[in-house]
Amino acid sequence: MTAAQTPADDTTASVPVACSLTVEGLAEQAGRWERIAARAMTGHTKTADGLRLVFRPEPGIEEELRALVAVETRCCPWATWTVQARGTELALDVHATGDGVTALHGMFTGLRQAPVPR
Repeated sequence: MTAAQTPADDTTASVPVACSLTVEGLAEQAGRWERIAARAMTGHTKTADGLRLVFRPEPGIEEELRALVAVETRCCPWATWTVQARGTELALDVHATGDGVTALHGMFTGLRQAPVPR
């Protein structure tokens, strides 16, 4: 699969670090993130310019991850959201600059990793 990317140019640097979702939309999106994490997330790492979330490529996970990223791309255009399928994992890399990095480091902190399959 090829990577799906959001604007990777310098336009993200000029966009205010804010989310445009409504309270209801934010709650719905947060619930979706919690469900996908509980089902298939295997790693969460802060990076110098954002974060990386890693998922098992179970049926439906890549589609849901890409759907979540599509929403994030619209509501948080100050960050670059990239999904890559690599062998036995799906990786979501999110990058930003300035205050966006701090915001990303605070996002997704409550997500619980999926249990290791037996």
